[in-house]
Amino acid sequence: MTRPESAAEVFDALGKDYETAFRAATAQREAITDLLAALPPKAKVLDLGAGTGRPTAELLAAAGHDVTGYDVAPKMVELARAQVPAARFELGDMRELSYEDGSWDAITAFFSMLQLPRAEQETMLGRLAAWLKPGGRLVFATVPADVDGVDIVFMGHPVRASSFTAEALAGHLRAAGLEIIREVRAEFVPDHPGATPEPHVHLTARKPS
Repeated sequence: MTRPESAAEVFDALGKDYETAFRAATAQREAITDLLAALPPKAKVLDLGAGTGRPTAELLAAAGHDVTGYDVAPKMVELARAQVPAARFELGDMRELSYEDGSWDAITAFFSMLQLPRAEQETMLGRLAAWLKPGGRLVFATVPADVDGVDIVFMGHPVRASSFTAEALAGHLRAAGLEIIREVRAEFVPDHPGATPEPHVHLTARKPS
């Protein structure tokens, strides 16, 4: 296997192909719909790994919320700004962000930590919990697996992936002070040549008031 590509390299190369491959992921849209029903008007929402802006930022911004998205891939930021002008998108690594505690009504992170080592994912989950306002919600999705630094091929690109089982992930969220209020497990086949079924878990966690 060739050298694993960084997240920026992978998603710069994929661009709109990523959106196309995952456009039928109904579990993600359902998680967003559930979040929308719980948000206060004009909520401040942070979208980490915003990709092309669709569907997450687009749906949240269309509902009148104040959305800020970050992505490490310049191409993704360019696409998101063009496709979802009602939201703000910035180039940046989530590990380098800094906010005061209680800054956000909600934070979304759909599959955006899979190229971070487990230790960094666990650290990030603790930081996200701190950034939420009391009563705020984290919507987090991943491919659950008991792996740390395994080399795989994702949509034709060599990557190094890490993840937790769904049970371990829920435990980390609880350890960060959050309560799990929604869990949905699904299987999805990306619309991409050679794609195979992959398990998904969508968790919504709430910061106690």
